[in-house]
Amino acid sequence: MKRRSSSLIPELPEPPRRKRSLSEEERVLWESVAKQVKPLRKRHRVAKPSVASTEANAKIAPKPAATPKHVAPARIVLPAKPEPPPLAPIGRRERSHLSRGRKEIDARLDLHGMTQTRAHRALLGFLQRAHHDGLTFVLIITGKGKMGAESERGVLRRQVPQWLGLPEFRSLVVGFEEAHIGHGGEGALYVRVRRARF
Repeated sequence: MKRRSSSLIPELPEPPRRKRSLSEEERVLWESVAKQVKPLRKRHRVAKPSVASTEANAKIAPKPAATPKHVAPARIVLPAKPEPPPLAPIGRRERSHLSRGRKEIDARLDLHGMTQTRAHRALLGFLQRAHHDGLTFVLIITGKGKMGAESERGVLRRQVPQWLGLPEFRSLVVGFEEAHIGHGGEGALYVRVRRARF
């Protein structure tokens, strides 16, 4: 904190570059100022050690770092969670096996007639259980929606693939593909569930 210069103290010329001792007038002035000043806190003066002992102590133990008076609170930085890997398409052979019934579909979820909020919640819960249970392939039925003037009714058909691309789902899903016509075609998706790590 800077102190204001007292009006009683005359301005002194800038000191020369080399070290000099105070004149008698300057010493008297300094003593009068020093008597008027009250310390903020009492400090016990420590006797200065000799130069030889200081060098010996410096070699034995490092000096403690001076603590600043005003320290900003430390910010806790948490390590960022690793981003889940991007989605990968289901292989052609696996898709073929699923469509012909050579590979089992472990579970099915039908989202017909649900609102977007309810469907999102149901899909997330379903995939979390499938992931936990170690299932490999599941079928998500979204429905095809109405064509023509009422094309807005196929909302889940458009939304579910977008949801599966979100980080919360990518940690549960490896990839997805449109299902074979025998399993619902455009209105259903084969979803490969990511294996749980134990």
